[in-house]
Amino acid sequence: MHNSSSHPPSAIWLPIFAGLCASLVSIGLARFAYTPLIPSLIEAHWFSASDVVYLGAANLVGYLIGALIGRPLAHRTSNKSALRLMMLIVTLSFFACGFPLSVSWFFGWRLLSGVAGGAIMVLVAATVLPHVPAARRGLASGAIFLGIGLGIAGSGTLVPPLLSLGLQQTWFGLGALALVLTAASWFGWPSDTHAASVLPSINETRHPTDRGVYLLFAQYAFMAAGLVPAMVFLVDYVARGLGAGPHVGALIWVMYGLGAIIGPVSYGFLADQLGAKVSIRLVLVVQAIAVGLLSISSSFTTLAVLAVILGSFPPGIVPLALARVHELIPSHHQQQVAWSRATVSFATFQAIAGFAYSALFNVSGGHHAVLFEIAAGAIVVALLLEVLTIKRSQPRFARHFLQDDANSCRPL
Repeated sequence: MHNSSSHPPSAIWLPIFAGLCASLVSIGLARFAYTPLIPSLIEAHWFSASDVVYLGAANLVGYLIGALIGRPLAHRTSNKSALRLMMLIVTLSFFACGFPLSVSWFFGWRLLSGVAGGAIMVLVAATVLPHVPAARRGLASGAIFLGIGLGIAGSGTLVPPLLSLGLQQTWFGLGALALVLTAASWFGWPSDTHAASVLPSINETRHPTDRGVYLLFAQYAFMAAGLVPAMVFLVDYVARGLGAGPHVGALIWVMYGLGAIIGPVSYGFLADQLGAKVSIRLVLVVQAIAVGLLSISSSFTTLAVLAVILGSFPPGIVPLALARVHELIPSHHQQQVAWSRATVSFATFQAIAGFAYSALFNVSGGHHAVLFEIAAGAIVVALLLEVLTIKRSQPRFARHFLQDDANSCRPL
């Protein structure tokens, strides 16, 4: 095997394929296949409505733990071993969830599947992208996180026919799919020839951290809070909240999945064309409107269009935030540290939001609209944070699209 610089194209796409499989299994299926299962878990009396909602939040808490332990785990073993182990854990969790032994058993396995997802999210880009030529890294990043979208779309199309066989068979079916993808990606991971690249190079000077990095952490956190309600409650809102039934709920989830497939590639393209900073602003405006409209919409066509827009957001902002980190930080090591911290920031707010929304949902007697209104508010806060930062920042932070504002861009 040659060095990565002289890899033939097939050897470049193999690690990308492995990355796609990892994001598909650990986030696409492990987190998102749960959403279309919520109405069935309640109707089959596996768990009560309030328990089912908290079990959904267990995956989000695990994701936070995984984001924190991902890099230390890879440092003790290797990136390749850590990624393989995490994919095996997710696969095992699907089979374990086929047995509703108790709420704590189910919570534990949902938590573990989240841990694997968080660790994979921190490690997968750092493992694969160093083996990809710089010119193809944007595309490669989109391709890796496309797995999330494929998993969401797959969960929407696979879960309903599997449910006709039974709830236990559905979990086993998801486990079998995860096992196939884990096996398919097993030998695709690059050997850790670039392990040294996670450590600071002697030639890399430490640069002071741009305040834009801290703004990104804060925005990313509020984005997480804003995407949770649609991610967790959309199918239940359509199926039970609007009384449209599980079939229509599943159709809307397929539209959400379609958006999730479009998201990573289109947001990545947007970042290439407009820059990550402007793209994030534009995406936040669109998402705030879409989540707000969700709380007052009931027609199938409107819900389908909104589902596509909302579905593009969770996987789409990942390559967008990654591109922003690369814009703000020149050093490869510092990029990885910043990305790890951004993921932790995202995961923290996502986990807190998961439990807060679950509690609110139960207190409000299962009122979905309130959750969507709060989510729209969180996205608006992410936008306002930038406005406040622009006002406080020095003119040198201003970009070309602010230069006609004479007040904020006086010469130094």
